[in-house]
Amino acid sequence: MPTRMPRSLSKPLLAAALALAALGATGCTFAPAASAQAPAHASLAALAAAPHRSPGNVARDRARHPVEVLEFFGVQPDSTVVEILPGSAGYFMEILAPYLRERGLYVAASRDASAPERYLADHRRLLARLAAEPELYGRVRVTQFAADRHEIAPAGSADFVLTFRNLHNWIDRGEVEGALRAFHRALKPGGVLGVVDHRGRDELPQAAQANTGYVRQDYAIALIERAGFRLVAASEINANPRDTKDYAEGVWTLPPSYRLGNRDRARYDAIGESDRFTLKFVKR
Repeated sequence: MPTRMPRSLSKPLLAAALALAALGATGCTFAPAASAQAPAHASLAALAAAPHRSPGNVARDRARHPVEVLEFFGVQPDSTVVEILPGSAGYFMEILAPYLRERGLYVAASRDASAPERYLADHRRLLARLAAEPELYGRVRVTQFAADRHEIAPAGSADFVLTFRNLHNWIDRGEVEGALRAFHRALKPGGVLGVVDHRGRDELPQAAQANTGYVRQDYAIALIERAGFRLVAASEINANPRDTKDYAEGVWTLPPSYRLGNRDRARYDAIGESDRFTLKFVKR
């Protein structure tokens, strides 16, 4: 059974209410989904198909395979799961929070006050969403994440720490070692670190593609294993052989970013989202 977090952790609904007041002062609003209901005691597959999910997130499923990814990592209904930087879009949060609501715990490790304003604005939207849809998110815990400057969960309490398409940013900013220390502290012995990111080109050194958003898979594995983890499985769930990884604006040329706007849009639509590795580590 998972270790429960103490009630002294941030109380999300109070924080969300305060955030809503701040949002109102800036004229920002959040419109909840048309239906905030999720089937009780539902499977991951049922929640992925439930009407509370946003259309924009559902459109990403064919590239991101959320059910298969979460099953690969091994998440169970009684797990304590920390997701790093879910953002207000809450792609995995829409599935995980209701899945864990009754028997487990979903923790959103979100921004701290040092983040740039555009990220803080998204953090406020996340808090607003939690408050606006308590049937789904009323039991979500919110913690702060910024490398290893905060405790994302009490030490040794988490069954899973999951991060999706963030590793490249931490490598680029020189924050990856600190982030991995925070994950290692939060996890139970034998707890799982799940990592998904844009897979780089093997024939190029990592330094040559650091600003493109791509990460060599072997580089990522070595980096994470040095931080006290052991790779136990790798999956091709999110592989995309059409991704040539040689674009003017790096990975952000592809959907959903489309940094080139409408230029060659049909070409990038045909490629789809990036080729990604999906790696499962355990804490040593």
